[in-house]
Amino acid sequence: MTEQNPPRPWLVTRIYRFYRDGFRQMTVGRTLWKIIFIKLFIMFAVLKFFFFPDFLATQFTTDAQRADYVIEQLTQSAPGSVQPSKEKTHD
Repeated sequence: MTEQNPPRPWLVTRIYRFYRDGFRQMTVGRTLWKIIFIKLFIMFAVLKFFFFPDFLATQFTTDAQRADYVIEQLTQSAPGSVQPSKEKTHD
């Protein structure tokens, strides 16, 4: 008689179980993860208000004005950059 192997779980399931079991057995790691999440919260939620004000909302009143400004800034060449010459070539 041939013996059948039980089906192996999907790779994603195995990876999930690996991390789930690892996090359950952590002691120091839980504290480190809490510190990481607190730092991420401070970086993205708190510091955003101080260092990244909503420039477009404060300078323009309508969405059309904001869109025009963004398009102008994206298509504008950098100061001091070399523009390609528009010389005609003779065939």
